[in-house]
Amino acid sequence: MENLMFVYCSSKIIWTLLVTILGYASSLPVRDDSICTAEELAKYSIIFTGKWSQTAFPKQYPLYRPPAQWSSMLGVTHSSDYSMWKKNEYASNGVRDFAEKGEAWVLMKEIEEAGEKIQSVHGIFSAPAISSGTGQTSTELEVRSRHPLVSFVVRIVPSPDWFVGIDSLNLCEGDHWMEEVSVDLFPYDAGTDSGFTFSSPNFATIPQDTVTEITCSSPSHPANSFYYPKLKILPPIAQVTMVKLKKNQLGLPIPHLNQPAKSNEILDSISETPLDCEVSQWSSWGLCRGPCRKPGTKTRTRFVLLHPANNGTPCPNLDEETGCEPDNCV
Repeated sequence: MENLMFVYCSSKIIWTLLVTILGYASSLPVRDDSICTAEELAKYSIIFTGKWSQTAFPKQYPLYRPPAQWSSMLGVTHSSDYSMWKKNEYASNGVRDFAEKGEAWVLMKEIEEAGEKIQSVHGIFSAPAISSGTGQTSTELEVRSRHPLVSFVVRIVPSPDWFVGIDSLNLCEGDHWMEEVSVDLFPYDAGTDSGFTFSSPNFATIPQDTVTEITCSSPSHPANSFYYPKLKILPPIAQVTMVKLKKNQLGLPIPHLNQPAKSNEILDSISETPLDCEVSQWSSWGLCRGPCRKPGTKTRTRFVLLHPANNGTPCPNLDEETGCEPDNCV
């Protein structure tokens, strides 16, 4: 009888432990690349299209020293064990250097160390810079079933520490690779520089902030170059398209490399963002002018801070006059 009770208690304990372990396992997050059963290798062309035009983003649009442009693209194909950058997390030193100055050496070292340490990175890819706000650049990338995720960054030039990019886009769908995917891109703040405008001087953010998406209302400051409070959402500032290459396409050059965007498809998708006029506060009233013992006039002025664009609200009067009695008359 005692042996039977021992077996019963032992079985009950083992069953309880199994239920606990299975319950814990079911609560664990599923890795993005754990269920990829597609063919081992796939190659893609990746085309980056800049949509940063003066029509879509008229506020403080950089026209010179330097004009609006894009840095080179730096990206990786990797597993879920690696992360180049993530929204609401702190940027690495490499991402900071790239977002602030366009320097890639530290970021490349971080990528290489991750690949050597935990075999989480399969390949690095890059594409040439674009010398204007609108244009295209492209390259090829290679993914594997163990490394199906794509991440990249492109710096917005000029800017304090702003960039666009993708974080861990999975090109594998179960047992096959996606044939084509397009993603609209919006600006991000790396959280390492506190400038509000494209041409702001270097002013380090201390303590460092997390990576945040820049919207038409955040940061909520009129000086912000992307501040358009009348919009519900910013128009995409760029777009990236990845197309799976057929076997007979491998190694062929990709057309339209680093060329200005000229196709109707690209131009037609650019929004016209209205920009209202902004004026300064009124100056103090000037001296009262006029003959003694007769009504005189005095004026005050203001000046334009921001000229309107794309049918935005026009500027109001910049001068105002009112009646007065001359002072110090003899």
